[in-house]
Amino acid sequence: MRFELTEDQMLIQKTARDYARKVLEPAAETRDREDIFPEKELAELAELGLMGVNVPDEYGGAEAGVVAYSLAITELARACAATAVTVSVSNMVAELITKFGTEEQKRTHVEGITSGRYVAGSFALSEPQAGSDVSALRTRAEKVNGGWLLNGAKQWITSGDRAGVYVVWAKTDPNAGHRGITAFVVPAGTKGLEVGRHEDKLGLRGSSTVALTFEDCLLPEDAVLGEVGHGFKLAMIALDGGRIGIASQALGIGLSALELGGAYALERQAFGQKIADFQAIQWMVADSATELEAARLLVLQAAYLKENDRPFTKEASMAKLYATEAAWRACDRMLQVHGGYGYVKDYAIERHLRDVRATRIYEGTSEVQRLVIARKVLDEVARKA
Repeated sequence: MRFELTEDQMLIQKTARDYARKVLEPAAETRDREDIFPEKELAELAELGLMGVNVPDEYGGAEAGVVAYSLAITELARACAATAVTVSVSNMVAELITKFGTEEQKRTHVEGITSGRYVAGSFALSEPQAGSDVSALRTRAEKVNGGWLLNGAKQWITSGDRAGVYVVWAKTDPNAGHRGITAFVVPAGTKGLEVGRHEDKLGLRGSSTVALTFEDCLLPEDAVLGEVGHGFKLAMIALDGGRIGIASQALGIGLSALELGGAYALERQAFGQKIADFQAIQWMVADSATELEAARLLVLQAAYLKENDRPFTKEASMAKLYATEAAWRACDRMLQVHGGYGYVKDYAIERHLRDVRATRIYEGTSEVQRLVIARKVLDEVARKA
């Protein structure tokens, strides 16, 4: 498969790259150190069409496709991973509502995200006792006169304190297993929705992560996203696409780390020569460059398949697994290249190492990706037997 970018894809990539280099990168260190949320920058990214890259033009999106979306997230992550993850989740929410929402939900909430009227969108699936095991969630939505009564708690919600809209998963039939889960569109400011404390995180400190509680939140009947009882299916579809976004984010962090390590190796002198002349350093660079290139191809393959409406679950998990692990290794190696200087906050490489660590956890841990991949491969083998 050859990946030759179209003019639209190259334009989106260049737009994201230029903005990242001119605006995001100069402020990334301050944003990380002072926990500054990029509200102004997100509004500007919306104006550039990057808050709905794969959303149709009629709802304010760029309608540029999944490959363009992946390219944009990679470029943003090279400069500021915290901003990139916020953009990624907002795109995921906008895309999900576009695919399954009513016309009113699209006009109100998708356009709210793509226009910048909403700061961000939030994806409220994980709970204190239910992360990868979606069927174990405890949040309940009870049918009442005039709508649904929502009660429960969510955990690790990106932009949960800033979002204009949330997609929230709850059990509507506790006895039906995963078939008893329904997704709801919940606007910010809904009575009974409370935002919890900000998590004090290792990395991605410019991105807010909070807990949410729902106490007798009365939602109208038309708050359902898709169909009652189909929430598990929607979650799996969203997570498959979200894994392409996180793989793209990790790739961007890894590429930036490689660039930083290479530049430092060309400057740093030891034993009378540049450390880039030492084989030990060259092998770190070679291994990282090779692994990141393999990751890039896996990510683009998954994005291409999704864009062309072909099965991509296995490929998205492969991309997410490999890209996040490869980016972690690249950041670790390039910090080693920096020596002691890599361990202090004067150099950006330590931020990249902290930021990339989360990519192996959210949108499904590396261990979950291995389960998904193995099951798909074994199913393919069984069908051929």
